[in-house]
Amino acid sequence: MPDGFDTRETWPHACLRCLHVWEEQFVVRRLADSHGNAAEIWFSAGVRVPPPWSGACCPGCGAYGVTSFPSGYLARHLELVAVPEEPPQPVFVPAPRPGKAPADRAHLPGRLLIALSVPLVAFLAYELYTTLAAAARPHG
Repeated sequence: MPDGFDTRETWPHACLRCLHVWEEQFVVRRLADSHGNAAEIWFSAGVRVPPPWSGACCPGCGAYGVTSFPSGYLARHLELVAVPEEPPQPVFVPAPRPGKAPADRAHLPGRLLIALSVPLVAFLAYELYTTLAAAARPHG
């Protein structure tokens, strides 16, 4: 009959793609049979899983390019732990006055007129030039 014992281990991981850092807790069941052969069975949330150094997947982006650190690594390297961001502060915008266009749309007709007239003037100047050049040098 195999002899064994269970231990709890926390393994930190870091994604090499999105740089997400997280920890997973495992229960490791270490077994030894009567011949002295040892085996380890890894569990996460009660489900049998492969060891943390093989086949981990990033929960942030789904990439398999994940590196595992020894247990307790994040406790010694606090620079890897993400600091929670502060929620953004609300921005108060004054309500628009009725009957008056907002400032960013006030110059739209002038901009539209320039945007349409510049190519039109360039086209007409080209046509006038080609007409005058053809009249100055008749083919014949």
